[in-house]
Amino acid sequence: MALSLQMDKLIRLGEGELKSGGCHRPSILADALEAVLGAIYLDSNYARAEDVIMMLYLPLMQSIDLKTQGKDPKTLLQEFLQSRKLALPEYVVVTTSGKAHKQKFKVECVIPMFNIRTLGEGASRRSAEQAAAKLAYEEACPHSDYS
Repeated sequence: MALSLQMDKLIRLGEGELKSGGCHRPSILADALEAVLGAIYLDSNYARAEDVIMMLYLPLMQSIDLKTQGKDPKTLLQEFLQSRKLALPEYVVVTTSGKAHKQKFKVECVIPMFNIRTLGEGASRRSAEQAAAKLAYEEACPHSDYS
């Protein structure tokens, strides 16, 4: 949400955070958006803050896939394996490339019980893990909600 509002271009960060790409870190962006919403509440009132929140989030809420209950692929894969009393997948960073502020990660998701090995790429280790988990989930459950 914060990225769609281009808050990454408005956040003032210290030198260290600037060098490490802090303006793209999800936790910093979420905190900044929360601060703006809090400021709207403090500067006006609850009703105005609620109007802004609904305007921002209603389109997202309408696009949530109820089959997955808004869960990310890594969570769905974990729940699928746990429901069958199987070991959790192993995530291994295969490569990291690029400069510190603009790295690219390649992560492998391994599920030995199903002989599944998938690769995911992303701008963060977490996003690469999510991409790999999505592919693994689709392999493990061909009729899954992500297929």
